[in-house]
Amino acid sequence: MRILVKAAQGLWRIWFYILVAVPILVFAPFLILSTLSQRTYAQFFWLARNLWAAPILYGMGCFPRVHYEARMQKGQSYMLVANHTSMLDIMLMLRVSRTPFVFVGKKELVRIPIFGFFYKRVSILVDRSDARSRSAVYRRADSRLKDGLGICIFPEGGVPDESVVLDSFKEGAFRMAINHGIPIVPMVFYDCKKRFPFRFFAGSPGPLRVRVLPFIDTSSYTEKDRLKLRDQVWGLLYDHLSRGPAEAP
Repeated sequence: MRILVKAAQGLWRIWFYILVAVPILVFAPFLILSTLSQRTYAQFFWLARNLWAAPILYGMGCFPRVHYEARMQKGQSYMLVANHTSMLDIMLMLRVSRTPFVFVGKKELVRIPIFGFFYKRVSILVDRSDARSRSAVYRRADSRLKDGLGICIFPEGGVPDESVVLDSFKEGAFRMAINHGIPIVPMVFYDCKKRFPFRFFAGSPGPLRVRVLPFIDTSSYTEKDRLKLRDQVWGLLYDHLSRGPAEAP
């Protein structure tokens, strides 16, 4: 029986990669056209949210269930942050936010076939081992924020260890939010680790519960408060995650 379960999980994983690739291939001409200019990013975001992320999540049997304690407004820039323990986090974030945003992520994802081609065209890439790369992130983020877009950063950086409730946060997202005076939108992803962990032979279909917490106004913070703000957001997410299923919406 265990062998059959593992085989089913392996096939389910392969199905995930098929779902990732097929919409990109089918809609490639529209995706390419929408990435030719920053002015058409909103169109790319719509395509990615509705014709890529949605088929993947629903095709995997992972249905988003989002509880909003606050709503994002069209035309407002935000800093979106959430815990990060699964590849589904990317698709889920796209479904949670109806307002366009840009991911800030590690450059290693560019190596993923097909997905990496578009990822490097529309995301802000960072090489965490290179100080110059980290400083360039702020310049590119400034440009996207001036376009009225939001920014999404997973401050954990991705945690494959499933025993970790919430790893320590890096400070970049909070420094950026303070410098640009944009609200932070803390989100709790309860189920991605369970549904689709980084291990290959693991996971199962089921709901993906999300709680969007009240926004944090950064207008009264200065850069010297960035660590305080980082720890404040970490504490919020940890508190909700540690409560477990009873807390989830």
